[in-house]
Amino acid sequence: MDAELTRGYSVPCERCSAVDWGVSDSGQFYCRSCHNIIERVREFEETEVLSTSSRVTTLSRSSLKKNEKGVGNEWMVIEGFQFILTHQADALLALGVCPQFKDDVLRNLWRRYLQKTQQAFTQNQINLGRVSADPSQDVDSDSALESVALTDVSLQSGPSPGPESELDLGASAGQSSDDGASSHSVWSGSTDTSGYTNPRFKRSHNLMTMPKTLALCYLALLWVREAITLADLLRFVFERHIPYLHIHDVFPEEIMLFGRDAQIFRVESIPSYRRVQEEAMKLARVMELPTFPPIIEACLLHPAMLSLRYLTEANLPDELHHWVCKVMAQSGLAEESVLTFDHASKAQRNSPIGYDLQACALIIVSMKLLFRLNDHKEWIFSEKAEDHNLADIESQGWFSLTWWYETMLRALDKAKKREEQHTASQIWKSSKALIFRKKDRTQSLKRRRVVEHLQKTFQKLSGPSPDPTSSKPSSFIFRWGEGENSDGPSFHQTKLDHVMKKKWDAHVTANEKYWHPVLRKCNERACKDHYAEVEPTLPRMYVWLLGLFSFLLRVKPSSMHEEVLKVERRFLKRRRRKPQFKARSRDKSMAKQSGKKKRVTGNGTM
Repeated sequence: MDAELTRGYSVPCERCSAVDWGVSDSGQFYCRSCHNIIERVREFEETEVLSTSSRVTTLSRSSLKKNEKGVGNEWMVIEGFQFILTHQADALLALGVCPQFKDDVLRNLWRRYLQKTQQAFTQNQINLGRVSADPSQDVDSDSALESVALTDVSLQSGPSPGPESELDLGASAGQSSDDGASSHSVWSGSTDTSGYTNPRFKRSHNLMTMPKTLALCYLALLWVREAITLADLLRFVFERHIPYLHIHDVFPEEIMLFGRDAQIFRVESIPSYRRVQEEAMKLARVMELPTFPPIIEACLLHPAMLSLRYLTEANLPDELHHWVCKVMAQSGLAEESVLTFDHASKAQRNSPIGYDLQACALIIVSMKLLFRLNDHKEWIFSEKAEDHNLADIESQGWFSLTWWYETMLRALDKAKKREEQHTASQIWKSSKALIFRKKDRTQSLKRRRVVEHLQKTFQKLSGPSPDPTSSKPSSFIFRWGEGENSDGPSFHQTKLDHVMKKKWDAHVTANEKYWHPVLRKCNERACKDHYAEVEPTLPRMYVWLLGLFSFLLRVKPSSMHEEVLKVERRFLKRRRRKPQFKARSRDKSMAKQSGKKKRVTGNGTM
């Protein structure tokens, strides 16, 4: 292949005088003997237009003009993000998401975002190519890298393409004319990267970032009320089932990344749960979305359904679900107005809904109600259950917290080791060389060529490298039951009779006390997270339980603890109101009865 491309060029190398030329991926000529890169570049003959199978992400031919730099075609940053959203949507469809997710929901969300940010489908478009880049921003540092069905009437408020037409981003978004392309002085492959590298302009116009692509997918999943939660979305990203890390490796040849573009699209870590949650809330406000479809009881995002899933994942008894539903109803968390996503809601504005966090917090509060979890009472209940199970082996066993804790501890260690092995087996470096500065271009390409040559040499000596193990996507981490691949015995069918007592005609908890930390809210602007301060004073069993569910959701224990406090504030506040009302009504009835007795006594004495 290289011989055909270098045919007719017989100039000897200036360094080693050899005539053995090859062509790199970027089209530059290099010497096969000494890996010296020269300025000669082969001419590209583009025979096909960048397009995808979806109408949402098809790029028109007008946007793919020849780049003045001689490498690739002219393109805009939003075309790169559009390409990423297409791949992420296709990955979610492969995971079993409903077909309406991509064409009917995500397509309209993307169009609405472009319209509200004045990047497309509006008459007052912003020209990102004429924005001056921030001269103080250093593109060589890694500090700027990121860390870890809508109706047509409600969304299509601007001009929209027909069902069979393309989203012509080249003609409508940015107007990439010759003047605009020549006006920007930033060294990059795209024509409008200067607007994305100006922090003030980027914040004021809510320009797209890599974490926002996940936030936009999350909003689309919420609208169609899919069972994939935010924790599942981030876990699938970590397991490489959803493209996010090194997404520029799959960019087509027409989109050449170098300079400031590499800073925008280069991602080497996954954003946190809270980061994506906040970005989703900001996007909903920017797009001015209406209230989402209600979360009814039959919906898989409802706490009653999600808690059942996490009870199964945590290997807890099925009977515990009855108490979780009681806590949920007592806290008022089963109401549609509380569960439905609405960015205009005052409560959700300060505290966005985390459906999976909320379900796990309800389970923890229910376990505190039944077992107290004060490092003393739960072990007394466990001894009682173990004595019963040893005395009566044939009957249905009682739930022993001690046996469950030991089983979960072993399974948790195995899961963490599996995760470490999976992380170690993944390729965390990009396969394409990213060039941040123009003066380092030749050196970077030469270094990449040397590395590839050494890798091929070592592969010939040691044999082909084993492919990284790819696990099948699953909503569950653990497997409970009997079998070789199980993580331990199942406790789902165990009973909770030893933590109950019969009072009148109803069963109530044998635990009569409930402890909780200080529930007073702090000023979010003035105060920060207090979990590190209170963690040494909390019971160890409660802290370990926080760590278990934090591992399942891939969040910090402080986030899990804060969600438990939110549930406890609602639960205890409503629980205290009801007895006070009963006491007042009882006092009134007793006062009436005493007044009647006095009147009867008076009449009798007369």
